[in-house]
Amino acid sequence: MRHPSMPGRATSSSSAASRRARSPGSAPSRPPAADGVDLPSARSDEVTLKDTFVNIRDTGEFVVNVVSIGQVDEVHRSAFEFDPGIDEFEALGLEKADSEVVSAPRIAGAPIAMECVVDRIIPMPPMDHVVWGRVERFHVRDDLYLPGGRIDTGALGAVGRLAAEYSLVDNIFTTPLPEELVNSLVAARSARLDERPTDFSPIDTAEWSPSGSTKTGPK
Repeated sequence: MRHPSMPGRATSSSSAASRRARSPGSAPSRPPAADGVDLPSARSDEVTLKDTFVNIRDTGEFVVNVVSIGQVDEVHRSAFEFDPGIDEFEALGLEKADSEVVSAPRIAGAPIAMECVVDRIIPMPPMDHVVWGRVERFHVRDDLYLPGGRIDTGALGAVGRLAAEYSLVDNIFTTPLPEELVNSLVAARSARLDERPTDFSPIDTAEWSPSGSTKTGPK
């Protein structure tokens, strides 16, 4: 089966160590937390369901990976509409790691990964779904796990999805900020790491699909 992977979303598999014992790189046991995933569920034909959603629906489990800047290109290309029998980890050169509670693999080297079991699936007509899951196991990369259970957020290097684009979390602050700084930032446009014009949008290109799929597959 294929293993779809998307930043901040799910890796799923139709393919565990102890459920509650702590293991290296895993956070101490706590009551399960809730995690919601908004999944565009239809392929670009607006008829066929995406493998990610089908696998989650059929297996009742998934993994949410926090993606770092070093993995973002491969994860972006995982939105290509592969045939159902393709293992996307292998096709894209992403290293997989076994999960401990669920059968779906996680992305090796991801700063944080959350093994989840489905709690409920809420249809969002016409074709989308919101998947709510219970987090059964957290995995935190060893270099990010600080004494007392705190995460070294300054070393996370996390990437977030902004519609058809991405944003690197590369600044952190507490409030209040100096008023002069706030005023200077209110009207400022975000800098682009890809050196494109600040008003560029992939939505204006042939690569964009309303389904969220990319037309660029493995290199």
